[in-house]
This record gives sequence, structure tokens and C-alpha cells, in this order.
Amino acid sequence: MFTNTLDNKRYYTLNCYYKRKYNSKVFKVSLNANFTCPNKDGKVGYKGCIFCSKLGSGDFAGNYQKDLLTQFNEVRDVMLKKWPEAKYIGYFQANTNTYAPVSVLKEKFESIIKLDGVVGLNIATRSDAISDEVLDYLEDLNRRTDLTIELGLQSMHDETLKLINRGHDLQNFEECFNKLKKLGIKVVVHIINGLPGETKEMMIKTAKYLNRLGVDGIKIHMLHVIRDTDLADMYLNEHFHILTKEEYIDIVISQLEYLNSNIVIHRITGDPVKEDLIAPTWLLKKFCVLNDIDKEMVKRDTFQGKK
Repeated sequence: MFTNTLDNKRYYTLNCYYKRKYNSKVFKVSLNANFTCPNKDGKVGYKGCIFCSKLGSGDFAGNYQKDLLTQFNEVRDVMLKKWPEAKYIGYFQANTNTYAPVSVLKEKFESIIKLDGVVGLNIATRSDAISDEVLDYLEDLNRRTDLTIELGLQSMHDETLKLINRGHDLQNFEECFNKLKKLGIKVVVHIINGLPGETKEMMIKTAKYLNRLGVDGIKIHMLHVIRDTDLADMYLNEHFHILTKEEYIDIVISQLEYLNSNIVIHRITGDPVKEDLIAPTWLLKKFCVLNDIDKEMVKRDTFQGKK
């Protein structure tokens, strides 16, 4: 039976990881530091990935018009009422959070790690946006706090990366990943199931690739089509197949079976903004999806790492 669990889940949840590490409730506080992206400012492209929202996939991060301390305190004050002894991870979520001079990064990151109760940082970024100078700073930061870098990959297949206008290829991702791991920095990788043209076998192959690579964690997202994106235009014109809930659950479970049991599953479904969502509407019922994954894993008598 699967052992990396505290709540009968058959995969290694982030909640389990944090509770074991800190013996405490730990929250990620999503922040928007108002960074841009090399795929939007012209360095590698102007339009961004075809699925990216206006807020740079940081729709649930803080309000960039407020300073970081205000953003952080607004979340912390709510959580303190229920969990007064909780600890916090500052999560720099929106856009590309290493795409700036080191002096700017220091100003942003150091302002959060010095706060009471903060035990670490999660920094979401791209593999083509970490310079050698930034790597040196991240190495130093990793010595002083619980640092995790989140790299968007979405798919291991270069033809898909080109289709979604990712702006880099698999080789660029792997080179960046290896540099981070050489410095002892934890890396979590984002993937998306249901990208246009991808088969179940292709999605499983991406999970197998990340397992061989030795990622510390993974975020599994379901592709969702939101308004005012190039993906929305593609969907409305081409009507490509959107995974059903049953198809998504089947693929996720198959991916989990090929992931080593010590890989932390940071996310297993998405959180679309209801007002912006075009498809699939089943994704709005997040807890139903999570429960159905659990039920199907029990039905199949399977667990993370089984294969």
C-alpha cells in the first residue's frame, strides 16, 4: 500500500509533505510582483503561450497594484484566524518571476522571507529566463530559505511546444533543470493534459520523462480554454477535442502510476476563473474531480509509483 500519505490519498500530496517537514499547517501565499515575461515583451515573442491569461496565469495571485507586504498580509490575516500557528511559503506566481535584474529580485524576495512565519519561497518561472547571475542568487537564497523553483514545461513534445507558442524547446528546459539541480535547488514542473493534438500516450510519456529526470514535484493541470486568448480562437475555429472528466481522470491516474512515490504532487487539477472559462465546465467542480480521482484509484487498486 502507498506509504507517503497522512489522509489515505494514494498519491504524495503537498499537504502531507509540508506536515511531515514542519509538523505544522503550511500555506502558500500567492503573490503578484508585476513581472513580465520574455514571451510577451519581445525577447522570444509578444503574444505569450496560447493559453495564458491576461494576468499571466496568476489569476488567484495578489493584486499587483498593491505592494507585496499588503498582498501577503491580506492572506495571512485570514489564515491566522483558523490556524494561528501556521507557517507560510511566499509563492511568486504570476508571469515569469526570475525575469528581472538581480537587484529587483532581491528587493522582492527578501521582503517576504524576512517576515515572521515565512519558511520558504516558491518561484514560478521559465527555463529561458534564468541567467547565470540569477542562478548565483538562487543558490545563495537556497542556503537561507526553503526554496523551490517552479518551471513551466507543459509537454515534453517539441511539436506541442511549438503549437502552443511556448518560446523554448525541451533541450532548453532540460539544461535549465540540470543547472538548478546541480546547485541543490528543488524543482517542481508544470504539465498540462489535453493540449491540442496530444494523445493519452504522449501525456503519459511526458510524465515518464519527468520521472526519469528526477523532479522533486509536479503540477498536473487540465487544459482549459479561457476568453481573450489565442487558444480560445483556435478552439472556436477548429473545435479540437477537450478531454472529458473521465478521460482526464484516467490519464492522471496512469501518469501517477509512472511517477516515483517520493515525487510530491503539488497539484492534480486546475482552478479556472468561472467568468472567463469557455471549456470544460466540469473543471469548475474541483473537489468533485479530486474525489473522483480518489475513488477511481481505489476501484483500480492502484497508487503513485505502482508501475
